[in-house]
Amino acid sequence: MVEAKHGEARIAPDFLFSGPDAPEESDLYKCVHCGFCLQACPTYLETGLETESPRGRIALMKAVNEERIGMTDSVIRHWDLCIQCRACEVACPSGVPYGSLIEATMAQVERRRKPGALARFAENVSLNHVLPHQGRLKLLMSAAKAYQRSGAQSLVRKSGVLRRLAPSLADMEASMPRVSSTYFSAKGQTVEAEGEARARAAILSGCVMPLVNGPEMDAVVRVLARNGCEVVAPERQVCCGAIHSHVGYLDAARKMARRNIDVFSEAGVDAVVVASAGCGSRMKEYAHLLRDDPQYSEKARRFSDMVKDIHEFLVELPFVPPRAALDCRVTYQDSCHLANAQRITSAPRRILDSIPGMEFVELPNAGRCCGAGGTYTITEREFSLRVLNSKMDDFETTGADVLTTANPGCLMQLQYGIAERGLPAQVKYVTDLLDEAYRRERSG
Repeated sequence: MVEAKHGEARIAPDFLFSGPDAPEESDLYKCVHCGFCLQACPTYLETGLETESPRGRIALMKAVNEERIGMTDSVIRHWDLCIQCRACEVACPSGVPYGSLIEATMAQVERRRKPGALARFAENVSLNHVLPHQGRLKLLMSAAKAYQRSGAQSLVRKSGVLRRLAPSLADMEASMPRVSSTYFSAKGQTVEAEGEARARAAILSGCVMPLVNGPEMDAVVRVLARNGCEVVAPERQVCCGAIHSHVGYLDAARKMARRNIDVFSEAGVDAVVVASAGCGSRMKEYAHLLRDDPQYSEKARRFSDMVKDIHEFLVELPFVPPRAALDCRVTYQDSCHLANAQRITSAPRRILDSIPGMEFVELPNAGRCCGAGGTYTITEREFSLRVLNSKMDDFETTGADVLTTANPGCLMQLQYGIAERGLPAQVKYVTDLLDEAYRRERSG
């Protein structure tokens, strides 16, 4: 890490920030270390360690920027443990854009990191050759569906062989989401509005959600159509790039952003509606991602202005309140990238409050991360479950039958938590309940 030059020790360039994706100094030095972020940060709350807080992580970024320390494995470890929930941005009185800082930092880490050949191969295949290609991802999910429905999964779990041979792999297998019986496919189809058309909206299919939550995506389309929207699903759209951004693959994220901008801009729509909070956050920030691209910076700005979260879009329409009642007790977990990045908290609650017969109860610490964090639940499994355990403690106090949320990663994480505790509750999207109420109107 240290090189000698003219008789003095200095940090090797590979261990320092460099290039166009380095954290911006003007953003780094906005942090005045006031500490307001501490009580908002899930990793700090779990550990009580300064180095596991936004303030501590920024201090490490500053130290690298000033060449006082290098990007050693111990320094990188503190950045890796960040869930990137961005709750600190909401708490920060100085307006520090922590999301941009950690994203840029992880891009620097990715260049520096030297994993084993097998780990690098697996990462490259999954991020560059599977996630961006819906057909390949569908093949993988079909294999997972066959594993779940053939009895093989039940046999593996009952035997305990995987737990004995590879405990970490067994943990991942235990949290494997149930693959949908049907998939949602973006094939260029158009769904007509019910009644008089009020808007024309394109829907992001995304990568994982249409395969794991196909019926739930169909529910989103029905809800939009019920509220007078003509819905189109452009065929050539791709993954939003959120996962790639989180782990430092910014060039790959930019490539996907350009593709989506071109595809959706050709659709002739009033809005691009997104049902996944993480995807919506990434797409609303395409303007920042492509800020240095002379061909796309302005296109990205216009496109980002068109992106709407499904709850935000429905409330702005406004949506038609359902007339049929649902008899259940419901609570809501704020998905981090909806509440913290997009600053949308009231819209999902307004939708839930509009459903007759349903009792809504606030979840304690609803804005605190559930520990999903995209790939975090895989790469930092132990800590992810530690954060989830705190969330489940809060949920149990509500006595709710249904726990709602707004992001597929959160949905899968919360489903795992409820299953592990054996709780008699379901996890659903807010739009699932709205769709159910609308369908009861028709049948009633």
